[in-house]
Order: sequence, then structure tokens, then C-alpha cells
Amino acid sequence: MIQVFKKELNSFLNSLIAYVVIGVFLTSIGLMMWVFNDTSVLEYGFADMDTLFSLGPYVFIFLVPAITMKSFAEEKKMGTMELLLTKPLSDWSIVLGKFLATFALVLFALIPSLIYYYSIYKLGSPAGNIDSAGVAGSYVGLMFLSLVFCAIGLFSSSLTTNQIVSFIMAAFLSFIFYTGFDSLSVLAGNAALLIKQLGILYHYESLSRGVIDSRSVIYFVSVAGLILFGTKTVISSRQW
Repeated sequence: MIQVFKKELNSFLNSLIAYVVIGVFLTSIGLMMWVFNDTSVLEYGFADMDTLFSLGPYVFIFLVPAITMKSFAEEKKMGTMELLLTKPLSDWSIVLGKFLATFALVLFALIPSLIYYYSIYKLGSPAGNIDSAGVAGSYVGLMFLSLVFCAIGLFSSSLTTNQIVSFIMAAFLSFIFYTGFDSLSVLAGNAALLIKQLGILYHYESLSRGVIDSRSVIYFVSVAGLILFGTKTVISSRQW
């Protein structure tokens, strides 16, 4: 697993993918937080990072699939998947190695955004007038959110040899998992709460309140684990 992780991470860092992803994420969030009037912190005058944490997941819906779309699709198209499978590595080692590499890249993109927190912390009146617990919880929520999105991206990539198809499929599934259940709950009547709890948005908002709820943590880890199991099943079938 470590060998696959290092290989994938080096592949990202030695190409433009990592730098484009990090640059696009920071630029888009920066523009929305500081420049665009409708979402700018400077316009509405509150020392918080709601813009990052409310719009960040929608940015991830497109950025994470862009990272993962080539993980298995390119390997299968180039014929290197068979070579990888002949090495003394279990299917789980391959899947988890690629998963951890993509997840690490997403974390690298999140780390520089801490400068936004520092800026708002200093701009507060008085300085430090910001809900740090809520910010920390929201960052944890984004981390677990990206955990599921990375798993969805790998699963989509394992189903096809076309990177574009993988990207579209992963973005669609990520969007459905994030907002689909919440939208469906409106029509569910008495089962509305149960339907909402099946979706990511409910648990993401729970973590964003600043309290790390073990039920939400278990939800994210379980969903990511189930999707990764599906990816491993596809890879083990050797049908491509």
C-alpha cells in the first residue's frame, strides 16, 4: 500500500494536477470570500468563514473528481493495470494506496486556506472575535466530506476506461450524495429526518457547529468504506 501511495502522490506532484487543483480551489474560494460583493466577508461585516464552508463542498464536487478521474481509468486504458496487478500487492493495497494519495492531495489544498482564517481572526473587532470551535469543526467536516468524495471518485474511475466519463459520473454521484437526500426529504413526510440523515449534508452541517459528533464521524467513515469496498470488488473482477 505504501508503495502505491508514494507512486500516486509523486505522480500528482510531478504533474500540473496538484498545483492546478490547489490553485483553483484557493483562487475560487478567495474570490468568493474577499472580492464578490454577494459573498465577501468585507461586505457583510461578520468575522466568519461561512463562505468557505458553504461553497467549498460545491467546489470539491468538481475538483475531487478531477483528481481521481485518471486513477484507474488511465491505468486500464494504457494497459498498465494488468502490470500493477501482477505485483505482490493485494487489491486492497492498490485501492487504499490510491485513495490515501488523492485524499492527501485534497488536504494539501485545504492547508493554505488557513491564511483566510488568520486574516479574519485579525480583522475581527476585537481581534480574535471569531468562532474558532465552529471553524475547526467545519474543517473537520470538509476533511470527512472529501474522504467520501475521494472514495466516490475512485469507484467511478474503476468502472470505465474513459477519464471524462469517470469525471462526470463522480461529480454526479458526489452531488447526489451531498444534496440529493436533503432534497428528497422534503417529499418524505414523516420519514423526512431519516432520509436527511442518509445524506452527507446533514452530517456535514452537524460537524460545522463545532461539536465533533461520533455518529457523523462513523457515518462518513462507513460510507467511504462501503464505496471503497465496491471499488475493490470491481478491481477484483478483472473485467475491463
